[in-house]
Amino acid sequence: MATDTKQDIFAATVDHYLKPIKQFMEDPGVTEVMINHADEIYIEKDGQMILTGARFADQEAYEAAVNNILQYTRRSLYDEVSLIDARLPDGSRVHVVKEPCARFGIAVSIRKFSKSMLDMDWLVELGSITPEAREFLNVNVLSERNLLVAGGTSTGKTSLLNAISGIVPPKSRIVVIEDSAELQLQQDHVLSLETKPPDRYGRGAVGIRELFRSSLRLRPDRIIIGEVRGGEALDMIQAMTSGQGGSMGTLHANNPADALNRLETMAMMSDVEMPLHALRSQVASAIDVVVQMNRYVGGRRLVTEISEVDPLSDDGHYRIRDIFNMQRVEDENGDISMQLRWTGERSSHAGHLKPEEEKLVSKLTEPIFM
Repeated sequence: MATDTKQDIFAATVDHYLKPIKQFMEDPGVTEVMINHADEIYIEKDGQMILTGARFADQEAYEAAVNNILQYTRRSLYDEVSLIDARLPDGSRVHVVKEPCARFGIAVSIRKFSKSMLDMDWLVELGSITPEAREFLNVNVLSERNLLVAGGTSTGKTSLLNAISGIVPPKSRIVVIEDSAELQLQQDHVLSLETKPPDRYGRGAVGIRELFRSSLRLRPDRIIIGEVRGGEALDMIQAMTSGQGGSMGTLHANNPADALNRLETMAMMSDVEMPLHALRSQVASAIDVVVQMNRYVGGRRLVTEISEVDPLSDDGHYRIRDIFNMQRVEDENGDISMQLRWTGERSSHAGHLKPEEEKLVSKLTEPIFM
């Protein structure tokens, strides 16, 4: 079916079945619609969680709406599975939880697909990152260092990864691997791979790990993983230490140290047994930079740390150096605020830039690299 036709059908479906939430689906300020019950609908708007007055006419109308959403991925509310992932034609991600897992009835979360393209300059304007930090990431991406974006749920990891990916040179062949397609890369040479759930008999599933292994045979210049969450971590680490530079991904973690520990734990989920010291050594060698995102009261999403990963210490522990972190700053009026600032640490990449990369280092980042 043609994309335009599918979009038209979805628009008609929204008008009919999803009328209670249509206004939220069309509101660019709303990022997520959360339906707990037919008569309990929350939204996230401008970073705030809001209980709306919207409701479905009754439980039957609610179930008809959910089933209509699922039809676009050839799933049904009446399938035996209790956890269902789907995607609307506009790219919005849907997660449905049914009984018996959902104790009080069907729960639905719709993460809306952003139609606005965030780039690094826009993130600077929003105050999510500083010009100095942007320049630092710019040089690291162009010099093909491996990068992880860490953060909690809804901290803006995917949006930041999308913006950072815009730095990748346009002629690069990029393979993107995701559970549910969210990244919006603007380069011409992009191959997008997406996982496949099992059928009703539990057959035919294709996970991140299988897609990652496949991507290595597709001659990528860069590999971008939407989120690292399982045994594929070991495959990614080994690829990064075998010459597959400039790879990126996101994972859930509260700080850069936790990010490396989680990556180590997920690598252990694979079926390959490896001594802990050898695994840690590979993690430290594979990951060059960790960018930490956090969400603050009021909904602001900020880069709070940018750290480099050094070789393991003599006693086998990770060594992480903050290049940027949040620091207490007092302005001329005596007002105190927390801002992302350079720590004074020089990048371990200093002295290893190629001539063409040195030209990219503006005066903003000269002290860090030189």
